[in-house]
Amino acid sequence: MTRVRAAATAFFAVDGFIFASWAVRIPAVKAAAHASPAALGLALLGVSGGAIATMAISGGLCRRFGSARVIVASGAVLSCALLLPPLARSALGLWLALVVFGVGYGALNVSMNSLAVDLVAALDRPIMPSFHAAWSFGGLAGAALGGLLAPHLAPLPHLALVALAGLTVTAVCGRTLLTHPLPAAGAGQAGAGRTVVGGDGDGVRTDLAGGGTGRPPAARGHAWRVVLLFGLIAACSTYGEGAIGDWGALHLREDLGAGAGLAAAGYAAFALAEACGRLAGSWLLAALGQTRVLVLGGLTACAGMLAAARAPVLLVALIGFALTGLGVANMFPAAMTRAGLAAGPNGVALASTLGYAGFLLGPPAIGFLAGSVSLGAGLTTVSALALVAAVLAWVSGRAGRAPGGAAPRGR
Repeated sequence: MTRVRAAATAFFAVDGFIFASWAVRIPAVKAAAHASPAALGLALLGVSGGAIATMAISGGLCRRFGSARVIVASGAVLSCALLLPPLARSALGLWLALVVFGVGYGALNVSMNSLAVDLVAALDRPIMPSFHAAWSFGGLAGAALGGLLAPHLAPLPHLALVALAGLTVTAVCGRTLLTHPLPAAGAGQAGAGRTVVGGDGDGVRTDLAGGGTGRPPAARGHAWRVVLLFGLIAACSTYGEGAIGDWGALHLREDLGAGAGLAAAGYAAFALAEACGRLAGSWLLAALGQTRVLVLGGLTACAGMLAAARAPVLLVALIGFALTGLGVANMFPAAMTRAGLAAGPNGVALASTLGYAGFLLGPPAIGFLAGSVSLGAGLTTVSALALVAAVLAWVSGRAGRAPGGAAPRGR
């Protein structure tokens, strides 16, 4: 089991590493493709379109072929697809390349989260945040390496090295996953489920998983209500991630007069705090329980982003970004766990799609509000949605404790 967990962690890390490596080379790829800013924006939608379309079917693929096989296939596709954008010489070519990249990215995200849910159930411990911490640190490593190599290497050789690293991880770690299969979460008989995440009575029974076969319609309906609720929590958290990534530096530079280096520090503070929060996530979930972690996280992100958006001085804004990162750190991992244990890979697919939709909605929504009101007002919506996530988490905890709820009572 330790080897499987290490292999799964490596896939999360390489996924973040590949995505960040691509992101830091966007300016150079844009120039090579002779794309205008508007054309680049449309081309970047190729990633989103490919990812969302694939996420919609990846749950079924995981159920049919197994999460491990889908991880290996999508890891290879994503690694090879990284070579396509630097070869594009037009905006249309770049869009097509990014659709393929999005296909690999979407399939890998659903399949590796599905496998992580199976590990959570098998180990009977709330370890999901540790996988997402690996993704965060992989992203930080990819961005740092890209920053170092960008002045010296063209995009193609740089991304070719990253693709080679991705293929190596896929070959080595994929073999481990394929030769050490895990039972799917909730594979047992109905009524024989066990509590996986505990602490305050918000554990998750694995007998909810399995996609609905052999269960009465009421149980299936409840499972998908759980998936929808936690998918919305994921969307609220990723809305903030997308917004801060695209608009945080501009807010510090234009509204607070920060220089280019300090403006970039805003997102760095957010990303580092998020990664550290995920490192502590398993301990927090075991000690406090899922509901308390999500509610406190939502309230922390709400306060942090309100400070960052309305701060009169730079230091307060940087502290606000860091608090926001800590607050949202465990929302997405917890949402994937709960959705996967409720409805298996199909639940992970739906929750991932909702989460990714929040990530896509954030930047254009902020841009619209920045143009019509102010950028600070736009960023305040991140605070509002963090509060919505806290309320949804509180509602889910109350429902879980109610008689007949999905989660049994704890202490």
